[in-house]
Amino acid sequence: MSNEIRRNMALFPIGIVMKLTDLTARQIRYYEEQGLVKPVRNEGKQRIFSLNDIDRLLEIKDLIDKGVNIAGIKEVYQLKKQEENIIPSKKDKQNQDLSDQEVRQMLKKELFAARAGEKVSLIQGQLSRFFN
Repeated sequence: MSNEIRRNMALFPIGIVMKLTDLTARQIRYYEEQGLVKPVRNEGKQRIFSLNDIDRLLEIKDLIDKGVNIAGIKEVYQLKKQEENIIPSKKDKQNQDLSDQEVRQMLKKELFAARAGEKVSLIQGQLSRFFN
């Protein structure tokens, strides 16, 4: 089971979450009403929270303590959501496997730069395939 699946698994009732976060049940319900957290409901309609929900509640508590209002917190999470949608596309481009020819060309540029006295930033991880 992956770590992300474990962190999203709803395990904790509101009583435990109150102790872990030092928030009242009313505060937690209010943050849910505002759409800041979305706990799962069990068959008895009780809220069950995951580790990610608890982390988010702690972040909300920290932001409130710093003087950020609910509208500001919503904006913060909206921007994070937009950023998550943009960044994976950049990461996908970065994580594309380079061909051996491309790695050799990069290594050649690095070596010529080193001869010219420039600072070298070897592409770690890509060079490991030449030392197997």
